[in-house]
Formats: sequence, structure tokens, C-alpha cells
Amino acid sequence: MALDGMASVRGERLRRLAHDRLTPGTLTTISLLGLLAIWWIAAAVADSRVLPTPPQVFEVFWRDAVSGELWFHLAMTLMRVAFAFVAAMAIGSVIGIGMGISRQANRFFDPWLILFLNIPALVVIVLAYIWFGLNEVAAIGAIAVNKIPNVVVTMREGAKALDPQLSEMARIYRFGAAKRIRHVVLPQLQPYFSAASRSGLALIWKIALVVELLGRSDGVGFQINLYFQLFDVAGILAYTLAFVAVMLAIELMLVQPFEARATRWRRPR
Repeated sequence: MALDGMASVRGERLRRLAHDRLTPGTLTTISLLGLLAIWWIAAAVADSRVLPTPPQVFEVFWRDAVSGELWFHLAMTLMRVAFAFVAAMAIGSVIGIGMGISRQANRFFDPWLILFLNIPALVVIVLAYIWFGLNEVAAIGAIAVNKIPNVVVTMREGAKALDPQLSEMARIYRFGAAKRIRHVVLPQLQPYFSAASRSGLALIWKIALVVELLGRSDGVGFQINLYFQLFDVAGILAYTLAFVAVMLAIELMLVQPFEARATRWRRPR
């Protein structure tokens, strides 16, 4: 009995130790490897050009990476995404906060917001190219316009949730406008800004590909359209996965560290 109890305790300790060693990074790696294995097995069973194997996709990736073509098109798409993201977040935040603070402004502009939320992205892109021509201004503007309404909705809800007691405290302690915004308003809006940023990155780069597919001569969307005409699925997947990897790197190296720094005041000391 005693030996069985000791064996049970030892087994429980080993299970806990194995569980502790499975860090979030390890679990993520295992998950991605599992997805890769499923893809590889499915491609091997299908044995078709429609579903290439990972080595075939990597071959296209490596070929275009060595020639420099991949990096050029990635850079052009990232440039459009960056400019559109900054414009959408800046304009959308100002409008959203204004609508959240002012009831009259919210009532007046709410029909406009609903209208722009329901206009298809494709319509905005086509109209931008017709009105302003096939140029970078039209491309970046179309991407930003499609994202601004979503930012407005998120930031409006954040402005509505501002604690009036904190504003009253700032007034009692005679905070200036800059100090009130920095220490009272922005910390409360940070979660909403982070949510708008993350959803914005996910949405903007997808819209950017459509913009490039319809009216640009470079970028990831243009390349995907080219490989689509050639019925080259390996090329489509190579450029898609390359850009997804870039956006994942931005999330891990820029967005998450910035969010952790912005919320460090919440952690107990």
C-alpha cells in the first residue's frame, strides 16, 4: 500500500513537472507543427497541384526571396498597410472619442456611421480608383476609409465608459488639460485602443491585398493575382504565408510589448 501511494505521488509530480514545462511558446510550437503535419499529409494524399506540399511552397518562397522579388512586394504592401493604419487610427479615434463624449454629436453622426459600416469594401475601393485614379493616394485612402468606421465604434464605446468620478477628481486636483488626458483619459481608453489596433491590423492588410489586386502593379495582392492567373497554388500560398508571418512578427515584437508597457501601471508592485 505504501509503495503504491509513493508511486502515485511520484507519478503526480512527474505530470505536474511536464505540465509546467509546457510553456505557452512550447504549446504554440506544437500546435503549428501539428497543423503543418496535417497539411503535409493531406497534400501527399491528394497528390494534386491544387494542394501543394510544404516543400513545394517553400521552394517558391526561397526562389522569390533569393531574387529579391518577395521582399520588394512585401515592402510595398507593408508601406500601404502602415500609412492606412496610422490614418485610420488617428481619424477614427478622434471621431469616436468625440461621439462618445458628446451625445448630440453621437445622435447626429450615428446614421453616417451605420452607413459607412455597411458599405462593402469592394465598393469603396472601386469608387476610390474611379474618382482619384489608379495611384497610391487612392489605394491608401480606400484602405483607411474601410477601417475608420470600426475604429470609431470601438473608441466611441471607450469614451462612453470613461469614469466621471476620475474626471471629477482631476478637476478637484486642478489637473491641466495635458495632464488630465495623459493620466486620466488615456489609461481608461487604452484597452479600447488596443482592441481597435489589433482588429485594425487584421482587417487592413486583407483589404490592402484586394486594393493591390484590383489596381496596383506591385504588392502581395498583385502577386497573388498573378499566380492565380497562372493557376500556381504554391505561389499563392508562399506569398500569403510570408505576409502572415510578417504580421505575426509585428504582433509579437511591436503590438504585444507596447500593450504590456502601456498596461504596466495595472500590475501590482
